[in-house]
Amino acid sequence: MATHNHILLSHGSGGRLSHELIGKVFVKHFANPFLHAQTDSSVFDTQQGQMAFTTDSYVVDPIFFAGGNIGKLAVCGTVNDLAVSGAEPLYLSCGFIIEEGLPLADLEKIVASMAAEAAAAGVSIITGDTKVVNRGKCDKLFINTAGIGRLPDDCRHIGYGNTIVAGDQIIISGSMGDHGIAILAAREDLSFRSQAVSDCASLNGLIASVLYAPAKIRFMRDATRGGLATVLCELAEGHKTGIRISEEKIPVKELVKGACEVFGFDPLYLANEGKVVMVVAEDAAQDVLQKLRAHSLGAEAAIIGSVTADHPGKVLMDTAVGGTRLLDMLAGEMLPRIC
Repeated sequence: MATHNHILLSHGSGGRLSHELIGKVFVKHFANPFLHAQTDSSVFDTQQGQMAFTTDSYVVDPIFFAGGNIGKLAVCGTVNDLAVSGAEPLYLSCGFIIEEGLPLADLEKIVASMAAEAAAAGVSIITGDTKVVNRGKCDKLFINTAGIGRLPDDCRHIGYGNTIVAGDQIIISGSMGDHGIAILAAREDLSFRSQAVSDCASLNGLIASVLYAPAKIRFMRDATRGGLATVLCELAEGHKTGIRISEEKIPVKELVKGACEVFGFDPLYLANEGKVVMVVAEDAAQDVLQKLRAHSLGAEAAIIGSVTADHPGKVLMDTAVGGTRLLDMLAGEMLPRIC
């Protein structure tokens, strides 16, 4: 932040600059215990019990892509932020900023997809707002969604990760980088041997299948902007623990690998919109893995590494060629405006 006097696209990457922007501007001025936790959802108490609350904005370009559109993405993203906090998503709001000239048919298609995804996820969109700006003052359509969910007492620790111990296993629910490459293909009108399809999906059903023993689920986060590597780096730095993973155990589709080789991308830093990263107690990891694989959204789930007392604050990866690589948060911006 000290070397940047203006906002860069990289400040929206979900990586190192995003982390600094949030801490040095927003948390600094909005300072309160909820924000200092920097979890996917804020948790607060009511007379009816604990609730989780989250919000997100979507500026993806293009607004239609294989596997979804900006509307489906908005619903899935907010549902997932609640679900990875251990909450049961209940209600959403949606705000639309629409550029003059957007075809009404496109807007209706997007809104219909939001309704369908909300119904599939078991949530209701109960309030919203619409603004229209002059042509050229917005890129077609921006959407903000906020969500609220019920959080059981025994799941409160999940968003914070404060029960993580050495030996816990790192599990991901499927292949990495699918959404990022689908957006790249749509943006650049690329043709691959097979179609690049976003993994955009609501994960609350998948996550509910493994919450039968909440204490065994130490932490969850959806690997969106900044990808898997940034989630693990934030976790290691925030909890002063070490993490070691194996490159060979991380599922990545051949199409994604090929595209990354051509464009110089790293799938560990590409966005996903339908994958969850879990830290699970060692004695429960195999059972959780089996339950994930039994669900259609977790068929490619894998244990990729573990938490360690060694190298606190750092993430090390055993590479496929036999070396060791130190992972850091995403620096810069591989693909801007991917969500």
